[in-house]
This record gives sequence, structure tokens and C-alpha cells, in this order.
Amino acid sequence: MFYSQTLEPKSIISSFFAIATSASFRFDNRFITADLVNVFNAKPSIKLDPAEEKGILGEAIQSGHAQYVSVDLRDKSQVLEACQGAEVVFHMAAPDSSINNHHSVNVKGTKNVIGACVDLKVKRLIYTSSPSVVFDGVHGIINGDESLPYPAKHNDTYSATKAEGEALVIKSNGSNGLLTCCIRPSSIFGPGDKLLVPSLVSAARAGKSKFLSGNGKNMYDFTFVENVAHAHICAERALASEATVAERAAGEAYFVTNMEPIKFWELVSLVLEGLGYERPRIKIPVFVIMPIARLVEWTYKLLAPYGMKVPQFTPSRVRLLSCSRTFNCSKANDRLGYTPIVPFQDGLRRTIESYSHLRAECQPKKDGPSKAFKYLGRGRVADILLWRNKKETLTTVFILVSIYFNFIASGYTIISMVSKLLLVAFVFLFIHSILPKKIPIIHEGHRSAKRVFFTQTLALLQTSLRNCFVWWVNSI
Repeated sequence: MFYSQTLEPKSIISSFFAIATSASFRFDNRFITADLVNVFNAKPSIKLDPAEEKGILGEAIQSGHAQYVSVDLRDKSQVLEACQGAEVVFHMAAPDSSINNHHSVNVKGTKNVIGACVDLKVKRLIYTSSPSVVFDGVHGIINGDESLPYPAKHNDTYSATKAEGEALVIKSNGSNGLLTCCIRPSSIFGPGDKLLVPSLVSAARAGKSKFLSGNGKNMYDFTFVENVAHAHICAERALASEATVAERAAGEAYFVTNMEPIKFWELVSLVLEGLGYERPRIKIPVFVIMPIARLVEWTYKLLAPYGMKVPQFTPSRVRLLSCSRTFNCSKANDRLGYTPIVPFQDGLRRTIESYSHLRAECQPKKDGPSKAFKYLGRGRVADILLWRNKKETLTTVFILVSIYFNFIASGYTIISMVSKLLLVAFVFLFIHSILPKKIPIIHEGHRSAKRVFFTQTLALLQTSLRNCFVWWVNSI
């Protein structure tokens, strides 16, 4: 967030931590008091995109109406210094998803912000939370409201620590005159996004965008970034209003969305097709994907001490992509006066237009085989793993899943698992050895011969299986 004659809405979300002291600036025809807005982040300097440098944020920083300061929220002394003279604090900090330090920022950092606000008599604190604080990763949420409790177990550590931070902010309401509230924006998208659209494009360029997890019918609520910024301003104005309005708004959490639910994979398809890529068409059941995701997670836990980066393909991510998550914004509308200012379709169009440099026709052409193909040996294994032969790949996946559920997930010991595998292999080889080496080609006119052939084959298989079964019973 920053000070200017007008406020560029998306900027409030692009920073980790914003503080306003007193004068006035305008957002959506509503005035907020601020002489100066300080934007804080742990990085030593702020790096703006070319569009942002030419926009209001760049102009505000250049003119001195806004200033950037490097602050580590985990250091209480730095936070105290940053909050000196502040009237309102927007706490939007979130750890980098590639670093597993959620607790240090979402909990410890939030405690430091609250402590600084209380000690320095800051008037208002608005905390950016997440709808994931009420999501257990098992049950979908349809039109959920703020009466939903925190689950006994969250979907991941990010959600759990975010819920802990939210609870701290709500509990601190009223401490030394501090008024607080929490905003839960659902699935933010828009220009400047560094996660959703770039990751979709990256997957499309790697040939992975053709797949979707689950049945593709799970509903989602998305929120355009300017609407998220608008919700924060609505919250600040409500807390700064006369006593009755402020009391109703303070100490509460609010779901914020575009109020236009859509199928999650439909949004993905619209973004990809808008940028010239193939929409997802191949549905892979969750029970097929989950064992692979668990294997990836297990590998990360094993290799994380040696520098392995946090993987994106995890069980928690699979659950997020396959469950429904829609929320009711009635409370935000009633107590904060929030309604979306940018419709979903307008926001989607502006988002796609802002990523023209990622369009399919802008993709650099590569000569020769890919690195992945080279690393995997350039042979049949590479073709299977890279989905170049769909039939063989799907067959391999089916076999691996069958092995997982029949030999690993079923709780067998190593000895019993190996014994069962050997038994299956023996049965297969035995049947294969007694079948005719050459199956005769049966023409349309030879129906009697056809019936005789298949009758004999069936009898042979039955006899073989009966012998195998007798052998197995006798061996137990």
C-alpha cells in the first residue's frame, strides 16, 4: 500500500507489510488519511515490474509519498522501529512457499506486529488471512461462512500457522485501544500474480497442462486482486468509523471473494486458452495421483536436509486442486460494506492481457530433445515418464497403483509382499508357457473354428488356474 493522489489497488497485495501515518488519499472515491505510507518487506530492496515502475506505485516511491524499508518481521526490534508513528497497519506478510518457515513468519512475526501495535498505541490492524484456515483437506466447502470452526487438523502447515496467526490478531482486539480484523481472500488472481498464471504456463510448456486431478467438477471462489485491496480499505474504513460500526467490524474474520463461483478447472482452462495453450482434458482420479504425491513428499522429507527444494506436487496440493471451496461474503458486505468492484470476467480479461509475454506464440523454440528426455536415457523409459506414449504410460501407472494398493498400502510385511509378487509372477509365467505360441488368424467365415478355438483356450486357462490354485493351497 502507498500514498498518492489515487491508490493503485493491486499494490496493497504486492507488499508484505504496510503502515500509514496521517493526511489523505483516494481509493475508489473513498478517502483514507495518510501523510506517508511505508511499505515493508524482508528483501533488501523492492523490485518493480516495468508496468509498476511507470504506474502509481513507482511514481509514489519516486516522489517520496511512499517509501520502501527492509524489515524482518521475525525481529521484534525492527518491527517496533517500523511501527513508530503509525496509525494503521496492514499485515499481509506470508513466507516464500519455497522455504519451509511458515511458523516463524505467520506466528512469531504476527506476534511481533501485534506487540508493536499495542506498545505504540496503533489504532487499527488489518490482517490478511486465508480461507484455508477452515479447510481440513478432506471435506469440500460449499458456501461456507464465518461460523465454520478451525479443523482439528489442517491441510498443511501453512494453513495451520495462518490460523494460529489469525487467532492471535482476533484475540488482540481491544488491547490498549487497538482495533483489529482479519480478511480471508479466496484464491487471488490478477495482473502482477507471480504464482497462478506463471505456474500454469510453465506446466503447459512442459506438456503437463493436458491433465486435471479429480472429476473436474469442484467449484471454487476466486478474487480479483483489486477486490482484495478494496476489501482491506473497506475494513480500515469500518474500523475508523463511529463507535457502533467499528464495534461490529472489530475482532472478526471475513471471507472475501468475487461472489461468482466457477469450476476450478474451468478457470484454469480459460486462462490457458486465453494465452493460446491446450485446456486440460485428461481426468486422472485422485486415488491414482495421491500415492505418487505421497512418494514425492516422502522423498522431500528424506532429502530436504541436503538442499532439496519444497516440491509443488504434494498431497496437500492435490487436495486443494480436487476439493470444492466456495464462501459466503454476506458478513463482509454487512459489516464492512464490501462488494466486488471488478466483475470476474473483466478481471480475467485484464489478467490474460497482462501476460501477453507468456502467450504460446512467444514460447522460445528448442532444437533437439529436451533435458528431461536426455537425463532419462532417451529410450522407452523416457517416453513412458514423459507421456509420449499415452498407452504405455497409463498402463504403467495402472500397474504401479495396483502394486501400491495390493502390496504396500495393504500392510503386508516385506516377506509376505515378496512372496505374493513371486506367486503372481509364477502364475503369469506358467500360463504364458502353456499357451499356444501362435494364435491362428480366424477369418469371418470360420465361425465354427472360432468357437472351437476359444472354447479350447478357455478350458486350457481354467485347467491352468485350477492347477496353480491347488499348488498354492498345498504350499501354504
